[in-house]
This record gives sequence, structure tokens and C-alpha cells, in this order.
Amino acid sequence: IAPWEIYISESQERMLLTVRENDLEKVLEVFREEDVEATPIGRLTADGRLELRYRGYVVADLDVEFLFSPPPVERTARWVRPQLSEPSFPEPEDLTSDLLKILASPNVASKESVVRTYDHEVKGNTVLKPFCGRYDGPSDAAVLKPLDGSWKGLVISCGMNPRYGKIDPYWMAASAIDEAIRNNTAVGGRRISLLDNFVWGNPEKPDRLGSLLRACEACYRFAKGFGTPFISGKDSLYNESPLGPVTPTLLITAVGVIPDIRRTVSMDLKESGSILYLVGATYPELGGSEYYRLKGFIGRSVPKVRIKEAAETVRAVVKAIDSGYVKACHDLSEGGLGVAAAEMAFSGGLGLEINLSKVETSGGLSRSDFVLFSESNSRFLIEVPEKVKDEFEVLMKGLRFSPIGRVKAEGWLSIYGLDGSRVVDVSIKDLRDAWRSTFGG
Repeated sequence: IAPWEIYISESQERMLLTVRENDLEKVLEVFREEDVEATPIGRLTADGRLELRYRGYVVADLDVEFLFSPPPVERTARWVRPQLSEPSFPEPEDLTSDLLKILASPNVASKESVVRTYDHEVKGNTVLKPFCGRYDGPSDAAVLKPLDGSWKGLVISCGMNPRYGKIDPYWMAASAIDEAIRNNTAVGGRRISLLDNFVWGNPEKPDRLGSLLRACEACYRFAKGFGTPFISGKDSLYNESPLGPVTPTLLITAVGVIPDIRRTVSMDLKESGSILYLVGATYPELGGSEYYRLKGFIGRSVPKVRIKEAAETVRAVVKAIDSGYVKACHDLSEGGLGVAAAEMAFSGGLGLEINLSKVETSGGLSRSDFVLFSESNSRFLIEVPEKVKDEFEVLMKGLRFSPIGRVKAEGWLSIYGLDGSRVVDVSIKDLRDAWRSTFGG
């Protein structure tokens, strides 16, 4: 390849090191032992110039003073709230069909056919894998055991929902942070740090920059609110074509620690007779949800993050896991309570009976479908044995939580609506088949 291509290539998995000359051989020996290619390519100079040579020829000679005193760049940022409204449509009497369709939607459906093409067993240190339970349901996070002489583990999780950004990129960013943190928390993670990955359009255009700035403001506020610093990140900007910009997207990755991997909690149901708790309040927040998408709408009631409530919920769930009261835990995200309950059931091969009238709600939720498919943040479904329910409820004191159902031996999901009528009645086999149908999982 040409010299200029070598110099500006963005090939991955590379690093530049500066090393004292008398330490060079020691450093190279470390790389040789690990069979990693390392090559001395230059020296630091005091003349303030960048000189590049290729096969004996000088191919660049540049004064780099401009790098240290660049002129300030001023740009205009503008974000205008889109003119959206909440949809109006009749409430279905039966929600079984809608639940199955959401489980099969591309954003929710199993990605097993893709995941299995990658090695997630490197060194045999994977404690919690991408799929868990008797029937391979979706794990909330990955747990690794990086140190041979320690039970301490590393927890890695993600959060992302670009559809929220179509309503407000601020709450898209806040929701992605909340989701990544609660996924980490659900398996036992704490001491969490964050990484961001922005995929955006041309920031030189005021509306693109305005939405980017709004997302960044949320990152600042909620990272501080949760006490979870950003330690790294990556951006991919200028993603435009004649058709327009990409949908503004923010992926948040959370990295946490679990003190003892033997206390890792997975999301699959474990024992018939256990109580199912919903921790966290449910609001009429379906803007950008899978349910509205299914009905052909986007809405405007994008899920919010109430930082004090969210942080307190995370701390309480970690305490419950550490106390040994939690048999299974799953966060609620795309598809809300309906999808989370279905995934827990078919993963563990056990049934559930749920009563929506027992769900802690706010904001005047009066429809069973909205309670079932709301995507409010900061919520967890938790399986708790009957014998420790009192102790669990003491830990949850001060939070919005309620026992909403029980685990059943029969492989069936039965959900009763706000008026007591049965709104979902389906086998866990049908749930799992729907979830696996889209991508051949």
C-alpha cells in the first residue's frame, strides 16, 4: 500500500507506545513472549516537525505547531422538538398475539444465529454466557473470571434504543445509560464505569449538532447522577448519504465488578412457587416502544429516567442479590413487562401467573396493554423464594415495588388485566418459538 495509506489507516487493534531507549529491548521481549508484533518506528525530536520516511525517501515534512495552538471553531447547534402526538387506538381484549409479534420483532428476537458465530468461551473464563437457562434465554450481561486466583468477576453489559432518539436524543441517552446499568446490576454488578459509542450524522449541520449536544448533556447529567464515570468511548460522525443522515444512535457499554462470581444471578426462572416481584414504577411511557411500533406509531411519551429513584433502585437490587434473596433477575426494556416475563419463563422452562392490577403505576395508567408494554426505565423483575419474601421486602422499603405473580410448574404464561380478565394465555413453547423465529435462532 502507499505511504499515505499506511500513515492514515484506521486498522483496529493497534497502539502507539513511547519507550525510553534503555528500556526498548525489555519491552520488545514482552511482546515476543506473547507473540505480538511490535516494531520501533521512530523517535521523539525537539524541533517541532513531523518527518515521515518511506524506503529512504522523505514523504512528509510538516511543522506541527498548528496542532498546539489551533484556532477555535464556532458552530451553531439547534434542536427543535419534533411535532409528535400520542396515538389513539382501541385497547385489544386479548394481548397474546401482540406479545408473540413483539417477541418476533427484529429488536427483540433471538440473535443466536449471529452470536454463535463468535467465540465467547476464550480461555474458558466465561461465567455467564450470552444465553442462559434450560432453554437458552437472553442474558442481561456477560460475567467473566479474568483472574485465576480470585473469585472476583468482570461484568459487561449494554444499553441502546435509537427509536427514543426520534422523539428526544436527551432521553435516548439517559435511557441507554439506565439500561446498561440495570443490565449490569441484574446479574450482581457494581462499581460501574461507562463507555459511549456515538453514531451520528454531519455535526457541521446545526440540527445534527443540536441533537448530538442534547445527547451529550444527558450523558453528563446521568453519569454524575449514577456515580458512573465515562472511562472510554468512540464516535462515528458524518454518516450521511443522498438519502439523509443515519438515525442518531448511542450505544452505552457498562463495565462493573462482581465480588464473587459464585453469586452471579441469571434471568431464567428457577423454582415453582416462587414470588415474582416488579421493582420500580410503571409510567405511561410508550413513545418509541415496540408496542407502538407494532401498531404503526412512534408517539411522544418517551421513557424518562428519574435519577434519584433509579439510583436507589439499583443499590437495593444489589443488596438483595448479595443477601441471597434473589433467584432470578431480569431488567425490563424493549417490550416492557410482557417481554421480560416471557423471556424469564421460556428460559427456565417454567410458567408464570401475573396480575397487572398489582403493578405499581403512576401517571394514570388505565389500560392493560399500556401496563404490559410500557418501557419505563429503572425496573426489574425479580424471582424471590416464598421463605425470604419478608426479608426481601424490608430491603425494598422506600421503593416502588409489588409482588405481581408466581412461578408455576406448568409451562404456561397467564396474565390477568386490570379488570381481572385474562389478557395473555400462551404456552412457553409458543413464546420461545416466536422469539427464535425471525433470525433462525
